[in-house]
Amino acid sequence: MRFAVGERDFEADGRPVRLLSGALHYFRVHEAQWGHRLAMLRAMGLNCVETYVPWNWHEPRPGELRDVAALGRFLDAVQAAGLWAIVRPGPYICAEWENGGLPSWLTGALGRRVRTRDAAFLRAVDGWWRALLPQVVARQCDRGGPVVLVQVENEYGSYGSDAAYLGHLARRLGELGVTVPLCTSDGAEDHMLTGGSMPGVLATVNFGSGARAAFAALRRHRGRGPLMCMEFWCGWFAHWGRAAEGRGAADAAAALREVLECGASVNVYMAHGGTNFGGWAGANRAGELQDGALLPTVTSYDYGAPVDERGRPTEKFWRMREVLAPYAQGPVPEPPEPEPVLAGPVGVVLSGWLPPDAVVEALGEPEVCAGQPPTFEELGVDRGLVRYRLAVPGPRRPYALRVVGLRDRAVTVLDGARGPVLEEGDAQGAVLGEVPGPAAVELWVESLGRVNYGPRLGEAKGITGGVLHERQYLHGVRARGLRLDAVDGAAGAAAVAGLAFGAPAAGARGLHRGTVTVPAGGVGDAVLELPGWTRGYAWVGGFPVGRYWSVGPQRGLFVPGPVLREGENEVLVWELEGPDGADASAGPPRLVP
Repeated sequence: MRFAVGERDFEADGRPVRLLSGALHYFRVHEAQWGHRLAMLRAMGLNCVETYVPWNWHEPRPGELRDVAALGRFLDAVQAAGLWAIVRPGPYICAEWENGGLPSWLTGALGRRVRTRDAAFLRAVDGWWRALLPQVVARQCDRGGPVVLVQVENEYGSYGSDAAYLGHLARRLGELGVTVPLCTSDGAEDHMLTGGSMPGVLATVNFGSGARAAFAALRRHRGRGPLMCMEFWCGWFAHWGRAAEGRGAADAAAALREVLECGASVNVYMAHGGTNFGGWAGANRAGELQDGALLPTVTSYDYGAPVDERGRPTEKFWRMREVLAPYAQGPVPEPPEPEPVLAGPVGVVLSGWLPPDAVVEALGEPEVCAGQPPTFEELGVDRGLVRYRLAVPGPRRPYALRVVGLRDRAVTVLDGARGPVLEEGDAQGAVLGEVPGPAAVELWVESLGRVNYGPRLGEAKGITGGVLHERQYLHGVRARGLRLDAVDGAAGAAAVAGLAFGAPAAGARGLHRGTVTVPAGGVGDAVLELPGWTRGYAWVGGFPVGRYWSVGPQRGLFVPGPVLREGENEVLVWELEGPDGADASAGPPRLVP
């Protein structure tokens, strides 16, 4: 099939077509459930699916590629479901994803040079795309596959104005074999469309309402070509510690109807949001200039989407299906049978606990000794924590001990005793308190997610300034990082199996091991609940189900049925704060339907 951008419409083999697309990110859905979720999109009345591609998920360390073929398998599943595909390979994706999809090992080295014509950044992008794009090129519609559009960068006009950079990306996509039309997507504001669009490439706009005004803005920049909303925001994401923002089904459906009445194509963002498994959720900065407090995104990426996090149709699904049905080619299929759910609640039997120091010593990266505290990027930690150890010399009187440039949250230990939990401070730093010397200080710093949007993109994590006692920097810092992926999968399970766990201690700081026994015939989707626990990460059957945090609004972690099996399943919980910040009655976790 030949897919083209016409004067007013998209064209498939010369006939006008409208893209009715929905966003579904393969990396946020367990692979065994792709088929079900794609069938749900078909049943909503859509003829296309859109996905981003997260560079950092596929290349967690320089040159270490991880299952790039997953994109190809997903596109094959898209074609089997009878859908077209839009691929958005970045290199930056936003997506409320860690660092906007850019690898921290790259942003740590290049800083503000990323997303520009900088030669080192373009070399890195080129190497990544040479590995990735064969998965797309072989599956383009002019080769019998489902891919009809490929996007250049993402919302670039919200960030920069380097036209040479965008032009290079567009040329490179062509040189690497992309023959389907290219597009850009930006907010419906003049400065965004000016900075993010380029001659000869289809421009699209992103918005959640006000379609007529948004398309009028687009027409001021592009008098010809199909109208398309590349991101129709039908809901929104949530931040830890803040109430979730909702959007009613009737309101979302009415706004979608307005898009279609304009004669436009649409991509519903998100049609199915899925989950930020494995601590891959990003973060935002508060304020109009995105320079305020850090707002980390929750593990669930439900987004208030028509298909919820567990793959079930919501009222929004049925309202949007009614709006889309008149524009579909032929009858809209019925939704598939729902995925099975866990037969009933099952408790986790905790069998062992390991204190934090033992976990870091056994599974952490090599310890680094330095003058000033090294950042996460310098230690090679993308997601996880770093233990900083330093000494206050003495004798000296008590002075305020300040952590300057703390990102993001630190559990403190002073002479072996738990101290307060510190959050980012002001320019003077986060204050631990009045500390006399000599003293031994530990700072257990966790990244709550790297910023994924705005000018603070790519900022370093850990302690980015130093530790001050009175007006004096404390030097001679020992730092040891622990990456989350040290516990993932078969390799992580083997590493954990060799650890000398002690007696169970529910809710205490450290790594907890237990089992949950699923009865015969009872396997299915579940939710992991951790009543009374404070903050940390969990794994079920070696699968990283994500971050939990008692501040809410999220209260449980989605566990896809395919990661469970009948009989015993190992559960690991890495509690970062412990009983000093938790309900003293913390008990064993449990799985519920």
